[in-house]
Amino acid sequence: MLSGLLVATIALIARKSPGLGGLIASIPLVSTLGMIWLWRDTGDPKLVADYVYSAFWYFLPSIPMFLLIPWMLRSGHGFWPALSAGIALTFILYLLTIGIAARFGVRL
Repeated sequence: MLSGLLVATIALIARKSPGLGGLIASIPLVSTLGMIWLWRDTGDPKLVADYVYSAFWYFLPSIPMFLLIPWMLRSGHGFWPALSAGIALTFILYLLTIGIAARFGVRL
């Protein structure tokens, strides 16, 4: 219910101000709520630290999606193909991140 309300609110705000909508959408609310709930459920500082550390490493490969989709849309591609390409790119980059991180001893 919370996520649906959040998405609807962001969409309404973005209609009037795309920049403000983007700012609100970029707030790491899901990650923060995950931290809070994980802490509340476990009280384990190592587990929460590992969760936050992993979230950071998974955030990095998602950044190119936010560049690819607007580029594709501005280049005349449809929304669904642009979104699909962004998701596919992110998935590929997630896999690469996991593999590269493992080579450097980073366990995700």
